[in-house]
Amino acid sequence: MFVKDESARMGLPAFKVLGASWAVHQVLSRRPPGDEVVLVTATDGNHGRAVARMARLFGQRARVFVPSGVHPTAVAAIAAEGAEVTEVTGTYDEAVRRAAEAADKPGATLVQDAGWPGYEQVPGWIVEGYSTLFAEIDAQLSKAEAAEPGLVVLPAGVGSLAQAGVTHYRSRPDSRTTALLTVEPGTAACVLASLVRGELGTISTSETIMAGLNCGTPSMLAWPYLRDGLDAAVAITDADSATAARDLAAYGIPAGPCGGASLAGARAALTGEDAEVRREAVAIGPDTTVVLLSTEGAAANPVPVRQRDSSSQEGQRPLARPGGYGTGDARRVRSKSPSDAPGPGTAMTERASRGSPHCEHVGTAVTMCPHAVCLVSTGGPPGAAH
Repeated sequence: MFVKDESARMGLPAFKVLGASWAVHQVLSRRPPGDEVVLVTATDGNHGRAVARMARLFGQRARVFVPSGVHPTAVAAIAAEGAEVTEVTGTYDEAVRRAAEAADKPGATLVQDAGWPGYEQVPGWIVEGYSTLFAEIDAQLSKAEAAEPGLVVLPAGVGSLAQAGVTHYRSRPDSRTTALLTVEPGTAACVLASLVRGELGTISTSETIMAGLNCGTPSMLAWPYLRDGLDAAVAITDADSATAARDLAAYGIPAGPCGGASLAGARAALTGEDAEVRREAVAIGPDTTVVLLSTEGAAANPVPVRQRDSSSQEGQRPLARPGGYGTGDARRVRSKSPSDAPGPGTAMTERASRGSPHCEHVGTAVTMCPHAVCLVSTGGPPGAAH
């Protein structure tokens, strides 16, 4: 089991700067030299700080809209980058709406990581930036003389990072060999809900310690990739995320709640009652290489001290091997420096259907959707799409 540790990416405690740096570069390169612009965005924390950092480095201003529920540490970090922070009493989707309105004013432009009709180019650049992460995984696994991943676990907010993962792994000639699992909070599982419904939709959300994943609508740009390219989606509880983050910390990996989500999602999907059925559905065995994306460090979003996992007396569980066959070491796959990172790029091939043709009542809720996607919810109903 490998963990892609994104707690120190280009001086920031999360992966988001990969997308923000590339998108801001593209935006500014298309404007006249010396032109001043306000870079506007909405954020649950990490994306906004990344945009604010890039604005400061390029000598521009940033305005960042922040919804309710974002940790005060994250809000303060955005302001410390010199950005104008506007706190929105409402959801992430409301913050995105407010940001889009503000960016319509002269001298402003939107740098958002979600796409919708008429707003597709910038989020596309952000996805391209994220592709660096997956190219690094290939190189780092090769250096470690490890097999190609049989499973990659992807935290999903609006789904742009997952889109980059699908693009990367489904573009290969042997694209069927790597299963892709998204993980979301049970209180904000918009990707899972859209997969269940079979079409892009919006859900009502509530607060979660996984603030960076607290999104009610998947990116329109990402949706076709998620619909056709994912193998499974899982929703988890805050308690399981916090436990996983603390377990990773015990191995020297400073994960925040969103970073711990990948381990929690792997545990939910690959262990417990009827786990063999789920492992078979995504072709996971005891020798499979599993890659977990720890997308943020604890410095980005601290893990609540009192968050406990009800399934464990001490709120702690050992790391499980990919097939759930005992305890195993987490081997750390660190981020590379920007100078070592390959350039961004995109490619996509049609995904072949894989996995078992059906799954039946696993955990608290399992639903089958097209393309053999096994959907698991351990964090309560994902919400009704509307």
